Amino acid sequence: MSELLVDQARAALFLSMAVALPIIAVAAVVGLFVAAFQAASQLQDSTLAHLPRMLAVAVALAVLGPWMGREIASFARATFLMASMHH
Repeated sequence: MSELLVDQARAALFLSMAVALPIIAVAAVVGLFVAAFQAASQLQDSTLAHLPRMLAVAVALAVLGPWMGREIASFARATFLMASMHH
């Protein structure tokens, strides 16, 4: 039973990383482009640094949100089914 819990914890951590990684990647790539633009144009406005990143993350969440929800719901369903079979 202990090994099963460790496997489920490992799967939960992997799922968390897999679901979060696309959003983090979008934020990082947009941040890199904004930083390059700011360096090239010598604009140092903090709004310019944050607004495009927030908009890109919002769009990524809108596009990837259904997939993220399905993955998390599928994992939860499988976890509850496994828990009910072991009791």
